[in-house]
Amino acid sequence: MASDSRDAASTSIINDVAAYYASKLAQHGATPRGVDWNGQASHELRHRQFLRLLSDSPDASVLDLGCGFGDFLRFLRAEGHQGPFIGYDAAPEMIAEAVRLHGEGAGRQWRVGSMPSETSDFAIASGIFNVKGEVPAEAWARYVFETIDVLAGAGRRGFAFNVLSLSSDPDRRAANLYYADPNEMLSRCLRRYGRSVALLQDYGLYEFTVIVRKT
Repeated sequence: MASDSRDAASTSIINDVAAYYASKLAQHGATPRGVDWNGQASHELRHRQFLRLLSDSPDASVLDLGCGFGDFLRFLRAEGHQGPFIGYDAAPEMIAEAVRLHGEGAGRQWRVGSMPSETSDFAIASGIFNVKGEVPAEAWARYVFETIDVLAGAGRRGFAFNVLSLSSDPDRRAANLYYADPNEMLSRCLRRYGRSVALLQDYGLYEFTVIVRKT
């Protein structure tokens, strides 16, 4: 298990998020709803956006921060990606389920935690910024930006993440979810991580995916 070096506010958020997703897994099992997605089709569509980061690198190593029960590993293998995979999740129950479903070995490893102790060629995070619960939006945004910095440090060649979008219809937004401004997120990533940044918001969901390549 990796040790987390976060401040008290972030540690509290991480613990709450882990408990939330553990409850979803207990309720719905290893299904899209078990990681709080609506269904299999949208789950696959989210996975597919990350292929832009991994294109032409079928043997690259991948770190999945907030991996849940490891469904992104299943997706990658089905797409022909054979590189080493490391999944991190703050919920021990998720990691236990990932091990049960996928096993462990040289090509797939699992860690309980939210601060990676190693790096990979590419790092991704899917869905971990959405459910803020009762956390004030400003505090949640600080946590999001802090976690993106962690993700950036974990991917030697690049990283990617998704987040719900403020471009979505206001009447479809939920008070317990976090929505980011795509323009502000893009500008921040360009300033902080360099010019090789893409923002994808053309795949039919109320979210966007940011892909950053290190040059």
